[in-house]
Amino acid sequence: MNASAPELGNFSYLAPLFGAAAEYRAEDHFRLLPDPEVRSSLATDDKPLHPWGASKFISSSFSAGLLHVEALTQLVTEARQVDPVSPWTLLRAALENFATAVWLLDGKDRVERRHRTLTLWAEDFRNRADHEADVNHITSPWGRTGTQRYEEVRQLAVSLGLPGLPRPSATKIITEAAATAQMEPDQTRALWRVASGLAHGRFWPNLRAAEVLDLNRGPDGYLVNFGVDDEKLEKLSKACLQLLQRAERRYGARCKAMEMPARS
Repeated sequence: MNASAPELGNFSYLAPLFGAAAEYRAEDHFRLLPDPEVRSSLATDDKPLHPWGASKFISSSFSAGLLHVEALTQLVTEARQVDPVSPWTLLRAALENFATAVWLLDGKDRVERRHRTLTLWAEDFRNRADHEADVNHITSPWGRTGTQRYEEVRQLAVSLGLPGLPRPSATKIITEAAATAQMEPDQTRALWRVASGLAHGRFWPNLRAAEVLDLNRGPDGYLVNFGVDDEKLEKLSKACLQLLQRAERRYGARCKAMEMPARS
């Protein structure tokens, strides 16, 4: 599976994930998740959070996951240039995206779901404020800065009696999303750690998720040529697929209007 190999090998294990993402592909774009119906569980969650509801964040995270999968699809099927790092990097991002959607959908009750939503919005505005500071952004007279938006979200959380807005942890989100999706949290988290290590150019993931393709003696030792371990990458692709499908099912169920009880 290294880029220099004349044959890229058998990528059939990626087909289920590629196919699931392709269900959302239109002619020249990816379809968005539908807006929740007015009397749905999700719309009820979102009502006091307007305009910072969960449905916007879920749809954005889910769409980002689809685009990361699409990028890998094109790399494998069109460019046919697969290096030992890019598949892990793309699927790591997709895993985080789908896990975030699941995490927002699967809080144990309405209070927890709203709190999770506002922690992510707060982090979004905090990151925006950092970027505005980096580029010395000047907000228009009628606009709001990231810092001002963060404060609005914080005040909303206070008004709803929600405890603080801690920085969301990717580790926590992935662990809790995997648990509600009936996956093994430790194993899912381990796959994410390997993918993150490869994305950041660390050395240790090569020992845990790479296959030695060649070994050449050099003047000061050996030069090792690593490739992707298909068995381990397959596990990551399956984890992405399970979280995609969980988000899909839960969103579909929670965005439909609830049945009103019949009147006697």
